[in-house]
Amino acid sequence: MRHPQLVILMAVMALGLSACGRSGEDEVQRALDDINVIDSTNLNEVMLTVGDPDEAVAYFTRAVGSAPDRIDLMRGLAASQIRAGRITEAITAWRAVTAHPEATYDDQVELADALIRGNEWSEAQAVLNAIPPTHETFKRYRLEAMVADANEEWARADSFYEIAAGLTTTPAGVLNNWGFSKLTRGDYRGAERLFTDALRYEPDLFTAKNNLVMARGAQRNYELPIVRMTQTERAQLLYTLALTAIKQNDITIGRGLLQEAIETHPQHFEEAVRALRALGDR
Repeated sequence: MRHPQLVILMAVMALGLSACGRSGEDEVQRALDDINVIDSTNLNEVMLTVGDPDEAVAYFTRAVGSAPDRIDLMRGLAASQIRAGRITEAITAWRAVTAHPEATYDDQVELADALIRGNEWSEAQAVLNAIPPTHETFKRYRLEAMVADANEEWARADSFYEIAAGLTTTPAGVLNNWGFSKLTRGDYRGAERLFTDALRYEPDLFTAKNNLVMARGAQRNYELPIVRMTQTERAQLLYTLALTAIKQNDITIGRGLLQEAIETHPQHFEEAVRALRALGDR
């Protein structure tokens, strides 16, 4: 991101070099307009990434009110509403974006994403179906996989997850989602493999660690996997493993794992203590 003062200095220098052959007032106004556009773009980026989500919604709401035809501001409003968790409003905003003459297929993908977040699966599928198959992006195929999962179309889901994973250099998240899909289907070995793959790309992804433990526990493998973990994470994973064992009526193993989780946690582990107490003399 360029520093605003540097942008202004460059614009002033450009004016000095070209003033002799041009209308001074016109060139000054043009330069100031360019500076305003650049500064506005920088502020938009800040609001969409590091700004407070609610403040970002307020900022883009005002901006769209001032320039209702600018699609970049409309996108900013819709995206900021997603960040703020205002899903119903975001769906409306993305619908407005997709109706704009300058809308792209990426905007339709974003609308489908908002619809999925709002649990509007049928409409999300219809939006994705309207996008030509030649529009091949990671996010499009990740959403296609999620819709196929929701419809229990397992072969389609696997195909879309595989395509999505191949379209990004950071596939840990989609591999984790794919693994969870396998887990819910009862394909525990396939799920274990995918969670392990996810952790190779992102060793600190705790959800993949937790899911890996569940997949192993579902196979009655109650040993923690050899993955990087903190002491707190180890206690939490032991707790997950204990609950998995108890669910499968392996009560003695579950009790031992709960006790180990309590002893491992660097602080008081209230959830594990309650679970152990609830077991009683079972």
